[in-house]
Amino acid sequence: MDAAANPSTAIDSGPLSDRLASSPPGLVSYEPATGVEVWRGRIGDVEETVKRARRAWGGWAAQPLSTRMELVRRFANEVRKDAEKLATTIARETGKPMWEANAEVEAVIAKVETSIRAYAERTAQRKLDSAIQGSLAVRHKPHGVMAVISPYNMPAHLPNAHIVPALIAGNAVIFKPSERAPATGELLARCFNRAGISSAVMQLLVGGPDIGQALVAHDGVDGVLFTGSANTGIAINRKLATRPDKVCALEMGGNNPLVVWDTPKITDAAALIVQSAFASAGQRCTAARRLIVKDSMYDAIVGETKALADRIIFGAPFDEPAPFMGPVIDNAAADGLAESFVYLMSHGGKAVKHLVRPHDTLPFVSPAIIDTTAMKDRPDVELFGPILQVIRVSDLDEAIAEANNTRFGLVSSLIGGSPQEYNRFWANVRAGIVNWNRPTISPSHAAPMGGIGLSGNHRPTGYYAADYCAYPVASGEVEQPRAVIGVGLK
Repeated sequence: MDAAANPSTAIDSGPLSDRLASSPPGLVSYEPATGVEVWRGRIGDVEETVKRARRAWGGWAAQPLSTRMELVRRFANEVRKDAEKLATTIARETGKPMWEANAEVEAVIAKVETSIRAYAERTAQRKLDSAIQGSLAVRHKPHGVMAVISPYNMPAHLPNAHIVPALIAGNAVIFKPSERAPATGELLARCFNRAGISSAVMQLLVGGPDIGQALVAHDGVDGVLFTGSANTGIAINRKLATRPDKVCALEMGGNNPLVVWDTPKITDAAALIVQSAFASAGQRCTAARRLIVKDSMYDAIVGETKALADRIIFGAPFDEPAPFMGPVIDNAAADGLAESFVYLMSHGGKAVKHLVRPHDTLPFVSPAIIDTTAMKDRPDVELFGPILQVIRVSDLDEAIAEANNTRFGLVSSLIGGSPQEYNRFWANVRAGIVNWNRPTISPSHAAPMGGIGLSGNHRPTGYYAADYCAYPVASGEVEQPRAVIGVGLK
């Protein structure tokens, strides 16, 4: 698929950049649902921000671990105090419904205790004693200054999933929010600072892609923690290819398969499919992009899924009744999705439910379903929006092969099937998350979150974030020097 038909590409060069070009050096964010301005501010200074972080991080790392943990707990309390304001800002800046914005704020709060438990488990101190050899100790140290670069779709939860573990470990953090969600980033940073974590230890750096690029390349940054598109993640990986000294954790997108096999629970299966494909208007890295269905289940499953999708309310965040999903992030993204749907149809796809744009000037897009079984070369791209491609298969081996027919490998899910068939599916499908009778979205905070292929670089976030926020140090220790050389001397 060409770049014009790929909404991931369109999103990276959306209308916000056009607006910014006419009003440097500031940054402005707008409500996708209305076009109304949400926030306006100045672009940050990378050099000065890194200098402040480098001066501050040593003192932060020297604080007792218990102190750092207590301060991030205070941060959670600050988020609770500001929960309504934060959720409203998330809803305005992303277009997601208020119920979903509220859920994101709850996830931010819950992440704190999960991260504390994870750090204690993943980086526990160990000591082995030997009468002759002394002791062998294993402890962990922070890396230094960590850059956290986050996307717009979950502008509080996704950066927070990096920031909290990094701070607990003793790192200073420079948080570069998406240029489409700076207001949310600012509120989040203020909560950290009000909790007693200084504005030098936890800094906000506002700016566009050029600011992110400069931050990644800066010699004073010891690690880059990124969540976002595969294209940007690959660019970061290339930039750091000659810097093995820098930690690089990439959590990228997916062309995620959801396989439906034998099940009598047609209504439940359809609900799982709709949740997976259309929550957040399809703007989640874990969203199901491909529905792979057994031939004998096709009519029942696709029919029930279409009927449920037809009932979806999509609208503005504060509409009544509450919508299931809001708009996509901007008109460039909506245009890209519309062009992608036309591309799929013109290359062998058969529309099950057409994509509709009810407003020419606002980025609302209806849920869309298209059967792409007859396509010879299905594009292996992340269509970042509410488009679900359906593929018929005849047996489980074919289903697994089709699920693996992608360069990505974030999440796969099987609906239906026997325990034995799930075991086969789990053993052979290539993904960092493999579910059974669960949606592809909303992974557990108590588990690792990451993928393989173009979905990540084997540094999962979630419960395993502690692994890339601190490095292990092995120490052989004896109270007094004691050694002899037994051979090779005159």
